[in-house]
Amino acid sequence: MTISLHEASVPVFTQMLTGVSTLLDKLCEQAAVKKIDPVLFLNERLYPNMFTYGRQLQAMCDWACNTTAWLAGLTPPKFDNAERTIADWQARIKKTLDFIAAADATAINGAEDKDIVYPAAGGTRQMKGKDFLLHQALPQFYFHVTIAYAILRARGIDCGKRDFMGPIPRMTQLT
Repeated sequence: MTISLHEASVPVFTQMLTGVSTLLDKLCEQAAVKKIDPVLFLNERLYPNMFTYGRQLQAMCDWACNTTAWLAGLTPPKFDNAERTIADWQARIKKTLDFIAAADATAINGAEDKDIVYPAAGGTRQMKGKDFLLHQALPQFYFHVTIAYAILRARGIDCGKRDFMGPIPRMTQLT
């Protein structure tokens, strides 16, 4: 059995970002009950030298868009990074989901040996498409999704593993 680069990327990004979007809804619901402005969570972080919740959201959207674009031979979308509200973040996630859904699966699948040149640590790096996806992009993406989830948990938002996972495609509940 083989798995394609498209199968290993776009559906994964879609599942996790859809889960993040649902978590933002949950954040708003719980914040309303507690009479807390949900925007306050955007500046929360786990540790002083870590990105804020809002910056974690930005990073996960960027990794999904940029990875999809670079593998497919597209120019990544430019975001102005001016999101200030939960509605702004929901719109950013939707734009990300729309962009990755529109990418040509055939182009992504043909990128296994394509040189991917990307900015990193004040310079640029280069990796083959398959290695970039599996050893750079997906770990980075999952890191930011995980930290964003952990920030909400640490700040008292009631959420669990199912919230983190998002909707799992092609799963059949047997019992």
